[in-house]
Amino acid sequence: MRKRTGISNLYLLFITVMMYLPIVIVMIYSLNESRISSVWSGTSLRWYEALMRDRTVGTAIINSLVLGVLSSLAAAVIGTLGAIGTVRSRFRGRGIMAYLATLPMMTPEIILGMLFLAFFSLLGLPFGMTTLVISHTAFCIPYVFMQVRARLAGMDHSFEEAARDLGAGRARVFFDITLSLIFPAILSGMLLSFAMSFDDVIISVLVTGVNVNTLPILIYTRLKTGITPEINALCTLMFLATLALFLLSHLAGRLADRRQHGKPHPAPAAGGPANV
Repeated sequence: MRKRTGISNLYLLFITVMMYLPIVIVMIYSLNESRISSVWSGTSLRWYEALMRDRTVGTAIINSLVLGVLSSLAAAVIGTLGAIGTVRSRFRGRGIMAYLATLPMMTPEIILGMLFLAFFSLLGLPFGMTTLVISHTAFCIPYVFMQVRARLAGMDHSFEEAARDLGAGRARVFFDITLSLIFPAILSGMLLSFAMSFDDVIISVLVTGVNVNTLPILIYTRLKTGITPEINALCTLMFLATLALFLLSHLAGRLADRRQHGKPHPAPAAGGPANV
């Protein structure tokens, strides 16, 4: 048994090193003073300073941030409403609807990108930020949908029933009780959606226009001319930003678990202000 445990630990260590060693190397060489990546000539932050002065990079970052915020907000609204509808409603085919809602997450991105390309071309919709937001929202919805649906399925409905018994209407119960309980799940799904939108390359390349450039597309196009220290620095910043988003998403999930199993807030009385 000990021998098997040791082999399992070594295998896990090997897989972890193989996964993260390239990232560590990129982060180290982003501090290389030399412009030639294969030659180490000292530690410097000159390439991060060069990124700050690059207007093309700044424009691409702004486009990626705007795209991520808009698509994650739209996915939060649609995904939350879809999760509530499939959990609370009792119509036939809700299982099929739940499966269809998660289908974009299981479909290869190249297929989704080709479908969006054909669809937007059929509609005659100009390619640019609008098509990017629509396509990113579509593949971000499952991340919010699954988080909120899981939270609703495990939620204690006695909180809502107590509020209804005290005379609160459906709308007030939703905004004062239900929404406050599922908000950490919504936030977690939004952060995941933002991270997936911020890192997307394949779909963005197929549906963007000539005047709209996102940060992943910029990195992809510059890599065609070779790996430079600026690319290493840019990839390092993107990795750290994505890691921070996933950590925030994890913390939001932990907050949802604590709120789910913690002490409930007093239910609001009918006609009176909501208790906090």
